[in-house]
Amino acid sequence: MTEMVTGATTVLSETGQGSDSGVLSFSNSTAASCNIDESYKYIFLPICYSFTFVFSLTLNSVVLYRSFHGTKRWNASLIYMVNLASTDFMYGLSLPFLVASYVMRDNWVFGDFMCRLVRFLFYFNLYCSIFFLTCISIHRYLGICHPMRTITLETKRAVKATCVLVWVAVFALTCPIFRFAQTEMEGFQNCWDDAIDDEFQVYVPYGITLHLVGFFVPFSIIAWCYSRVVMAIFQTLRRKSIKTIITITLLFALCFFPFHVTRTIFLVLKVTSGVRCPTMRMVSICYKITRPLASFNAWLNALLYFLTKEKSGPCCHKPQYALSHLSHFTLPAISTSNPYRLLLLLLVDYYCSQF
Repeated sequence: MTEMVTGATTVLSETGQGSDSGVLSFSNSTAASCNIDESYKYIFLPICYSFTFVFSLTLNSVVLYRSFHGTKRWNASLIYMVNLASTDFMYGLSLPFLVASYVMRDNWVFGDFMCRLVRFLFYFNLYCSIFFLTCISIHRYLGICHPMRTITLETKRAVKATCVLVWVAVFALTCPIFRFAQTEMEGFQNCWDDAIDDEFQVYVPYGITLHLVGFFVPFSIIAWCYSRVVMAIFQTLRRKSIKTIITITLLFALCFFPFHVTRTIFLVLKVTSGVRCPTMRMVSICYKITRPLASFNAWLNALLYFLTKEKSGPCCHKPQYALSHLSHFTLPAISTSNPYRLLLLLLVDYYCSQF
């Protein structure tokens, strides 16, 4: 791995003869030449990606199986979760290629197309996850703060149309990765994550735009939604909604926020002149560490399904049992033939299917 300065611009390249030793060489006009030892990534990254591969395929397979074979009534949250698990499962299938590449010390032997596909799947999964988590958050906000509006806006047809829109929008947002990610021969075949040095100046504006549209805008939407519902949650004590908010907040805090902040700083410093060696060393290490953390969303998203799924209770059984359970405590005078019982039955059934 080599690092050099061309003119007044600091240029980092994750390739070259330095890759075999795992040492990043850095020099500029204001600081003496220094080396950044990155040999740790050939151990740290394969372990992280192998861990993600196993848990992603296992947990998301369970989510998809239980959703398609164990659920008769699909609500908005489940539709979003199935789409989330699908993209996580696809990303998990690409991870063995990355693991093999790092084990071989950045030597990519799978061809140029697979390089572009694997790099694309990382960002496609990342922003699909963020967008679907945003949809789940908006669904919770509407269900708590505007329940009557939820009836018209959160129909299955509207939710499915939203999911299709998310897939199309994220594909349009991340498809330039196919253009920039590529292989290059410098003593061995290397798969570039961002762009080669000659195209990096063109890539940086796109990379920063990707961060703004793909992360910071959805993050702002989620923060606004949760700021509006937090008081309503404490007043109504909706346990499932509280767990959803806590889980999504932890996902952003662990996976998405550190990666996007460190990567944005990393991209800016790579095209900034006069960067000091200690600064570049710290940012480079932080970026390398937060990158596999971002991939953890491929299996942590599945935990959202299990943590927010209600245990067996009145709303998990047939409507008749739910009604009899309620009538035992609140409606002892309602007879089986009472027409109001049917109305209550429908209301309970609708409430359980939505939340």
